[in-house]
Amino acid sequence: MSDRAGSLAEAASHVGLVVLWVFGQMPLPLLAFIGRYLGLSLYVLHKKRRHVVLANLRLCFPERGEKERRRLARAHFASLGQGLFDVTLAWWASPKRLARLVSFRGREHYDRALAEGNVILLVPHFVALEIGVVLSIERPMANVYRELPNPVFERAFRRGTGRFGATMITQEEGVRPVLRALKEGRGLYYLPDQDFGERSSVFAPFFGVPTITLHAVGRLARAASAQVVPLYVWQKPRGRGYELAFGPALLDFPSGDMLVDATATNRAIEEGVREHPEQYFWVHKRFKTRPAGAPSVYS
Repeated sequence: MSDRAGSLAEAASHVGLVVLWVFGQMPLPLLAFIGRYLGLSLYVLHKKRRHVVLANLRLCFPERGEKERRRLARAHFASLGQGLFDVTLAWWASPKRLARLVSFRGREHYDRALAEGNVILLVPHFVALEIGVVLSIERPMANVYRELPNPVFERAFRRGTGRFGATMITQEEGVRPVLRALKEGRGLYYLPDQDFGERSSVFAPFFGVPTITLHAVGRLARAASAQVVPLYVWQKPRGRGYELAFGPALLDFPSGDMLVDATATNRAIEEGVREHPEQYFWVHKRFKTRPAGAPSVYS
């Protein structure tokens, strides 16, 4: 990319951030309304991603009819549209506004685990997951994430997500800073459910489908003597706010068996998906890596 093209791209990114900030000042019900119709427009216009979503739903919900899966796909795109604006609240809303918008369920599971020692929050990819930043207002947190390719948005993400004192750790930095953060008493906000290929992963069942699954959760839990607590971040209907729902800490975890532990984490993710299937991040090619001889899901 030439210097001129790079400068134009950077300027466009800064303009995009300003636009997002402006949207973030609007009432959440209005953002939810706008986001819903933006998402439904994407459902109609973005054929490739619609194909990915429907392929994922067919694999995970074979018992549902095609008509019902298409209805679920449309609902997913509507939630995804709002999710684009949820990020603006995570990055810029005041602590007072966030506290007003967020309610908790099963909070006792998280508090109990914190009282007993180190905690890893197992956070599936729901569209509103950025709202979990509210937890770092109360307690020191550490976030592990994949570095963004756009440097302007990378800086905005680190600044916005870490603005309440969270330690931001890229996957490229490896495991040492993660263990250091856990041993310092920081809760770890960890997203385990993406396809990073077969390295550091095993094939474990997810909705009965052999799915490439990171085994890092078990290894980190063992190394830091940490409990693993599921956390699901959901949008409430019609922009009424968000719910952070904690599940009980995983029992007999880690087991020492990578497949057993990966199966346990996938089972915990499934429980959250079944409650709000429309809000799971189905646009991701979750089943891109397949066992030897298995056909492609997305062709």
